[in-house]
This record gives sequence, structure tokens and C-alpha cells, in this order.
Amino acid sequence: MPQEREDYNLYIDGEFVQSEAEDRIEVEYPYDGSIWATVPAGTENDVNRAVESARSAFQSAEWNGLPASERASVLQSIADTIDDHTEELAELETRQNGKLIREMSSQMGGLGEWFRYYASQCRTQEGRTIPVENKGGQFHTYVTEEPRGVVGAITPWNSPLLLTTFKLAPALAAGCTFVHKPSSYTPISALRFAELLHEEAGVPAGVYNVVTGSGSIAGDTLVNHDDIDKVAFTGSTSVGRQIGSDAGSSLIPASLELGGKSPNIVLSSANLDNAINGVIKGIFAATGQTCLAGSRVFVEEDVAEEFVDRFTDRAEEINLGDPMDPDTEMGPVAFRDQWETDTSYIETGLEEGATLEYGGEQPEDLPGECFLQPTILTDVENDMTVAQEEIFGPVASVLTFDGESELIELANQSQFGLAAGIWTEDHRQATRIANQLEAGTIWINEYRTLSYNAPFGGYKDSGLGRENGIEGLEEYQQTKTIWVDLSGEVDDPFKLG
Repeated sequence: MPQEREDYNLYIDGEFVQSEAEDRIEVEYPYDGSIWATVPAGTENDVNRAVESARSAFQSAEWNGLPASERASVLQSIADTIDDHTEELAELETRQNGKLIREMSSQMGGLGEWFRYYASQCRTQEGRTIPVENKGGQFHTYVTEEPRGVVGAITPWNSPLLLTTFKLAPALAAGCTFVHKPSSYTPISALRFAELLHEEAGVPAGVYNVVTGSGSIAGDTLVNHDDIDKVAFTGSTSVGRQIGSDAGSSLIPASLELGGKSPNIVLSSANLDNAINGVIKGIFAATGQTCLAGSRVFVEEDVAEEFVDRFTDRAEEINLGDPMDPDTEMGPVAFRDQWETDTSYIETGLEEGATLEYGGEQPEDLPGECFLQPTILTDVENDMTVAQEEIFGPVASVLTFDGESELIELANQSQFGLAAGIWTEDHRQATRIANQLEAGTIWINEYRTLSYNAPFGGYKDSGLGRENGIEGLEEYQQTKTIWVDLSGEVDDPFKLG
């Protein structure tokens, strides 16, 4: 791992520019804690410059004024550029948050498909006519979709470029421009991404701007800016509530992809080999640092003892180590504060009566301060803190149930509703359960898989709006209805219609 430190600047109006800020934010490699980059702690004026650039680009003929087919060509070019830089972008992601290079390489390898999909949406978007009956049908009434305008986007540290793409690809397809405030833990990939989009993919200057900095200054300024037309946020529910409130005060729409406490359900009819793999995929992959983590593992009582024994045996075999090593199966927690949050939840779980079946410790043979063993808690009751609050780490809470009705009641007793998994060979049973779960995405005999054309988002405190698919594009459009009178006569001016 190279140790040379590189100092980055903001990316505004198609180029790197100096910030007004004197303070800089250090970026660490979570594996060993080494500092390898810094970025500016952006100011209010930095955000103002970025929004002004995005507004100018939106109003110019170079972006919103482009024919949809030409925007589609730019999106295709973005996809090709990503393909050309897959490994570079994957390494940047891993160096920022410690996620496995084997996962980031795969993630970046598929990222271009989001832009190709939304390029196809550019080419196939159509208006519609409505056969209204006013005046005996003497109207030609049609509906069009227009871009919202300038988007202010705030993204988290756990999957930086993927979660940016969930927003950026449909926004660009709609004809919007973009100001992006990435997490202060993982800002580098966004800056490099912006550079590639403008210098290699042909995105016009000002269409995608990146301002680094804190949420309290750069983030708040962006969300509350008078010239932002739409807010897109992925992060914690608590911050999402505030952003939603701020957006509501400004009467602008906000899409909010927030927290989760997703049930991963193992029925007695499940193939246990697949179920154990799926539960591990749901909570220990990505070191549990994903909003859709299957952190509540519900196991039917008939198979609970066998499941826990085999689940624990597999957890003991997980290979922790350098995330840049393709053989590593679980890397570090992304930063020390998150590690302390995870271990605090484990302590709370034990205090409330849970049993530590495995893990919960920091391995002594690994560098840095951020490694945590995969952790399994049993004897968990559904009202315990570890079963109700999002931990965002490699901590599985195992709960048992007896029958479908009890399962549904327990699984839905949560403020969250982002995702769920069901493991069973009885597909009628799987469908019955899926239809009753309060969650936006449900997998049957799989977990933690997403696609550019499948909408993703949550119920309840897991957020508002949807990303991906046609629904993702609609988040960045607004509807206009146009009435054309065909009768040639206006009769009673004092009557509606």
C-alpha cells in the first residue's frame, strides 16, 4: 500500500479548484490507520460556487438543452469510462473504507450498467395524451416530464460510488445537474470520478460538481441552498429526518434512503447450507456495514440449535485481513468511532441478557484499531436494543420463532422496513410471508443483491422514495400537463371547466 500523501482540491465547473478553507480533512486506510490523502473542509462559499456552476450548466444548451439521444450518448460514454478505470476506482474505494478489493472490483465492474440502463431510458421516454371530457372532449391534453433542475446529493461512506450512481445516473438521464457532498471519510473516489466524467466521458463543465467537507457546514449549506431543486440523501435515519424537514421547509422534494434492521428468516423447510451462506452474506459480508444488512436472524425453533452450531462454525472460519488481499473475506470496520459503536452495542446486548455465541473481540494479530471479529448473539429477544437499533457492523442477533404468525408479528415489530430475506424450499410459504412483511425489498433464497432496473427503497423509517429502475428516474422529473383548446370558444368565464 503506497504511503505517499496526496492533497486533493474541490471539483467545480469541470476542474479542480482551491477551497476557501484553510482546514483539511485527513483520509485514512482503515486496515492500518495510515493517512494517504487530504481534502478541503469546504465552506459555505465553496458550496455556493458549486451550485452556481450547476445552475449555469442546467440552463445552458450543453446539458438540459441536449436532445435526449445526445444525453444518452454521454451516459454511454460514462459507462465506457468506468469500464476503463474499474480497478483504479475499486482500489480507491478500498483505500477509503476498508471494504474488500474482491467486492469493490466486482462492484465497479458492474457500475457502468447503471449508466447504460439510464441511457436507454433517455431514448425511450415518451409523453402521453389524456382523453379529457371537458367541453365535450374539445381539448388536446398532453403530459410531459421535465428535469427537476439542480440536485444536491449527500452520500455515505460504506459504498461511495455505487450509492452516488444510484442518484447520478437517473439525474443525468432526466437532464438535471448535480452538486455532490460525499462523506468526509470517503471523498477521494468522488473527486476522481468527477475528473474522469468531465475529462474522458465528455460530461460538460458544471454538470457534476464535488464539494468535500463536513455535514454540519457543507452538507447543511447544500440542503438549505435557495437554488437547489431536489435533495437526494443516503445515510442514517436521524440525519435523514433533519434533511427531510429542511427540504420540506423549502418545498423541494427529497429522496431519503435511510437505515435498516432487516430480518433474515430461516424456516425449518430451508436448505441449511444455502441459508447459512445467505445469513453470512447478509451480515458479515462488507463487515456488516450496509443499510440492508440482515442483522436480525430469525430461525424457526425446530432447526435453531443445528443452525446456530453450523453458523458459529462458519463464522470461526472467516478470514480477516488486508482488504487489498483477494483472499481476505472480511476487512476492518471503516473507522474507529464506528468500531466503538459496534462494541458498545455488543456490551449492551450482553447486559440485556443476550449470549455471546462467538466473536466480539478485536483480533490481536492484525494492524490498526478497527478489526472486529464476526459476532453472533443468541438468546436475543425482539425488544432488546440489539434487535431494534441499527448497529452497522458485523453483529448478528439470532432470534427464534414458532410458526408463521409469530414470525410475521416479530419481523414487523421494527421502526425500519428496508429489506428482508426468506430461506425455505416451500415457495408457497415464502410468498405468503413475503406478502406480509413490511419491507421495500425482499429476497427469497438469496440476499444482498441489487440491479439497476429493480427499484430499491424502504418502508417506515427506512426512507422515502425509490432508487433504480424507472421509479429512480421519476425521482428527478416533474410532470407538466398542457391543455390545448380545440373548440375555439370560451363560454362562461365564471364556471370552472
